[in-house]
Amino acid sequence: MNYTSVISKLYFLLVHADGSMNEKEVIVSRQMITIEGLVEEEFNVQMQSLKSKDKSILYTDALLELKKLEMKDQIRIIAWMCVVANADGFMDKNEWQLIYKIYHKELALVLSEIFSVQKELNRLVWEKSSLSTIL
Repeated sequence: MNYTSVISKLYFLLVHADGSMNEKEVIVSRQMITIEGLVEEEFNVQMQSLKSKDKSILYTDALLELKKLEMKDQIRIIAWMCVVANADGFMDKNEWQLIYKIYHKELALVLSEIFSVQKELNRLVWEKSSLSTIL
């Protein structure tokens, strides 16, 4: 399955988990798009199309696709979910429940490995945001 499709679907589910999309989550998504080499227009089109999907079916589809990815990609996607969820300085309970359900119950991933990748992604996001304020 396609890494881009999975990260997009799980991003969508995460930002809607608490009922509202936060501006800081959107800002981090732009950095995620750049860092991951995604095409922003395609990502935005996918976000629009996902609005009409049933979230429980979307979750099931995303999870099936996620399970077909290599473990390193699974970890990276979950790490991105953590970065986005913490974008506003606070991880909502519903966001954490979604992340926990996926990484622990569905994939049995090691949290310390996710934190290690999350730390690296946070560094990359910080560097991108620092560079954009300079330029």
